[in-house]
Amino acid sequence: MKKYEREEQQALATWSADCAERVLPLFEESFPDDDRPRKALHACREWVRTGIFTMAGIRGASLAAHAAARDAKDNTPACLAARAAGQAVATAHVPQHAFGGAYYALKAMAAADPVHADEVVTDELNWQRQHVAVGLRDEVQKRVIVQKRGSRVMITVQKEGDF
Repeated sequence: MKKYEREEQQALATWSADCAERVLPLFEESFPDDDRPRKALHACREWVRTGIFTMAGIRGASLAAHAAARDAKDNTPACLAARAAGQAVATAHVPQHAFGGAYYALKAMAAADPVHADEVVTDELNWQRQHVAVGLRDEVQKRVIVQKRGSRVMITVQKEGDF
């Protein structure tokens, strides 16, 4: 498993939270009274700001966001947006979860606009790559993969090697 320095892990968490926050409106517009994904992003940013977290706090925030995703299962973009938040906060525990935040954000955008999925996902992937810390850009480019197969957009996280 690839080891990240604490500063890299915090930069990945910030980036992943930024990715998730860009799609959070897809959840909040449909579920305005459910603040679990937003609370997960708040917990993530609080950890980055202070460097302090409890495993119970991070795990609880992540599980709550994923529970919100399950509750939104009939609304695919909302479900995926909530999952992005759940993955972002989990970066405090395992840095590789940051890639899950970016992955679910891309999937949410594709689900929200399936007719233009190729364009919106390409634009968002470019945004993600431009907004991650410079020293982590190659890692993001290696891990977050978007491919077009026929009329479908395939989004994956490359987990081989030192993931």
